[in-house]
Amino acid sequence: SPGAPAASATPVLQIAAGAPLPLIVHTHKPHFMALHCQEFGGKNYEASMSHVDKFVKELLSSDAMKDYNRARVYLDENYKSQEHFTALGSFYFLHESLKNIYQFDFKAKKYKKVTGKEIYSDTLESTPMLEKEKFPQDYFPECKWSRKGFIRTRWCITDCAFDLVNIHLFHDASNLIAWETSPSVYSGIRHKALGYVLDRIRDQRFEKISYFVFGDFNFRLDSKSVVETLCTKATMQTIRAADTNEVVKLIFRESDNDRKVMLQLEKKLFDYFNQDVFRDNNGTALLEFDKELSVFKDKLYELDISFPPSYPYSEDCSQGKQYMNTRCPAWCDRILMSHSAKELILKSENDEKIVIYDHIGPNVCMGDHKPVFLSFRIAAGAGKPIANVHKCCVVQ
Repeated sequence: SPGAPAASATPVLQIAAGAPLPLIVHTHKPHFMALHCQEFGGKNYEASMSHVDKFVKELLSSDAMKDYNRARVYLDENYKSQEHFTALGSFYFLHESLKNIYQFDFKAKKYKKVTGKEIYSDTLESTPMLEKEKFPQDYFPECKWSRKGFIRTRWCITDCAFDLVNIHLFHDASNLIAWETSPSVYSGIRHKALGYVLDRIRDQRFEKISYFVFGDFNFRLDSKSVVETLCTKATMQTIRAADTNEVVKLIFRESDNDRKVMLQLEKKLFDYFNQDVFRDNNGTALLEFDKELSVFKDKLYELDISFPPSYPYSEDCSQGKQYMNTRCPAWCDRILMSHSAKELILKSENDEKIVIYDHIGPNVCMGDHKPVFLSFRIAAGAGKPIANVHKCCVVQ
């Protein structure tokens, strides 16, 4: 219905990875909005980080956000700290109609009522309202200085408590290495890091509650299976470096049809002749090769994916729908949840589509990732049977 729902209405929650906020706000009118960003400041963060504070302040005061009278912004801008820097940014906006919203203080181990708008940056390690960690460097030794890690916050809304975890997992450093084995070595590294995060947010230090984990998981399709499927009738040519005999390029050609090149594979090249296979019907035919989440099926749940692979899109402003030929397109950006969190989402009792899991800006260039978002309603008091969350709603 048009306009902001009354305070007594079931709140609409919006969680997204890198979404354009005005469009989201106008379309879905969320009461509580969580926006998680990775690589905040961009690829040239040393030069660009100086613009971040101005952007955030303008966002908070923008017309699109005028009905959100409370906000919490956490920005890891401390790029000079090799030990801690993650380049993660977590934004939380609360609509004026929402009453009695609480955020958890991890140091004091109690909930505190959220008032006003606050921005935290630079050294987030000293902020008690979140947990932040960077993965150990030995998790991904191929990368000289990885910025991968996670930020966790905990909230209580309408007697319902949940964790929101902003995560950025490790990428594939080489297409050739990813192609060699199934599952790839990089898949194993991501499993280790994600397992570490889940163990961390489910350990004995705090009460166990429902959780949502979203961001750039860097999940990739099973490269070996994808290549074998896309190039079923092709012959492979191997090109090696003259000095080291190392494989530097694979060329897959059709057996007939004048030996047409179907795929060229290099460390940072995945040049397939027909990108339509990744876009047609939202790439559904390739979802069978999206296997990385299956390891966590007992811990994590995801709604059905009905959008095309979210990475790697062209950064050419005139090519909003085009993929770059650097990597095999994959659903890197995801919103996952615990099985108890799934039960918090209010089910529709009619044909109205209340839960929406989709991507944003299919025809618009927004960098090499397309943002994804999840919009849903939470049933009032839904968390009580799960986590005794009535405890959190006492003013402290």
